[in-house]
Amino acid sequence: MSLNVESLLERASVEAPAWLGDAQRAARSTWAATELPTRKTEQWKYTGINALQQSFAASSTVDVTSAELETLVPAIDALRVVFVNGHYAAALSDTAVPDGLEMVRFADANEEQAKRIAEYLGSALPADGHPFLPLNQAALTDGLLIDVAPNASIHQPIQVVWLAAGHAEAFSVNPRMLVLAGKNSACSVVEHFVSTGEGTSFTNAVTELLLDSGATLNHYRLNLEQSAALHVGAVHTRVGRDATLNSFCLGLGGDLKRVDLVTTMAEPGAHASLDGIYLPRGKEHIDYHTCLEHAAPHCTSVETFRGVIADRARAVFNGRIHIHSNAQKTSAQLSNKNLLTSNEAEVNTKPELEIYADDVQCAHGATVAQLDDLAVHYLMSRGISRAEAEVMLSFGFVNEVLEGARLEALRTALRPLLAERFARDPSLMRHLT
Repeated sequence: MSLNVESLLERASVEAPAWLGDAQRAARSTWAATELPTRKTEQWKYTGINALQQSFAASSTVDVTSAELETLVPAIDALRVVFVNGHYAAALSDTAVPDGLEMVRFADANEEQAKRIAEYLGSALPADGHPFLPLNQAALTDGLLIDVAPNASIHQPIQVVWLAAGHAEAFSVNPRMLVLAGKNSACSVVEHFVSTGEGTSFTNAVTELLLDSGATLNHYRLNLEQSAALHVGAVHTRVGRDATLNSFCLGLGGDLKRVDLVTTMAEPGAHASLDGIYLPRGKEHIDYHTCLEHAAPHCTSVETFRGVIADRARAVFNGRIHIHSNAQKTSAQLSNKNLLTSNEAEVNTKPELEIYADDVQCAHGATVAQLDDLAVHYLMSRGISRAEAEVMLSFGFVNEVLEGARLEALRTALRPLLAERFARDPSLMRHLT
């Protein structure tokens, strides 16, 4: 049995706005010719897609109350936009926006807005590469445009919630978001991916971030779905002259979770900072593939990812830095550290440097380790049980990365979630929250 999404595509061709029709039809042709990855595909060597070998229907709307949403999404003071199974939830979303900000659903775009979306949609995506990108475009019926005007500074973060609420049959959603950060603008966007219910959901999410010169964008991507939820996602970013991207990712494991982050420093002076945490446990699997494309001179990047892998879980991290031939005076650093808290836990990590310029400063490294017995003994000598000592050390291993997240309200909201993830038993959380 192969991945079957025909009913999803047929419904999408009927429901899509007319102005999306050409792009959707072209993507459908590409998808039809796309070969799905196997274990022999280098970029998917350690991540199988057997969980996708089934039929997925188009999603239907599900009623979700504000109280139910609050139990799934960390509360922060933000402008909130909510999509449930790919359908806009007006009752759960904020409609008032400050000056300098425009938030538009693709399905509600007027002629001028539709023209602007069509102009930029897909412009950050590679001509070939991620095999599931054409599926997202072929199934596209709605999405979200976040358009920040030049010189605008949006102080309140924007919180976009993508909720997959399960029902009886397996279904697929294809979220799409386009962020345009105007010249010298500043904005923070938080994407939450969450799920509920017993049914199998397959989320194929694509986000594009386009930063004009001098812009600053803080982007947070939180994958907090249940283990049974299947997720394949991609974030493609183009960073303009003297612009800055600050990215933070948090991923809990699942039956299948794969996230690709591709950031292109397209013009001189661009800077990107990528931080990430992944925490699979049980028999979960998670895979982060990152690529920093230095395509212009005088650009900088710093990337730090840490993972704690428990029980019989598996993690994959592949971090690539690609320095183009004209990208002189580049500075790029990559660090990936992993902590295995079980003898059966596994991680496959592969940092890569591909350099075609001769005047650069680059460094990369990866480590895999277990808890330090001496540190555990030290805490136990202070009256702390072994179980609590292990929880404290595991939490401390990723807390340094969490503290680097610039949005204080988000750090505050995530800390109890992480503590619970490590402790499981509430009695072990007393020193963490």
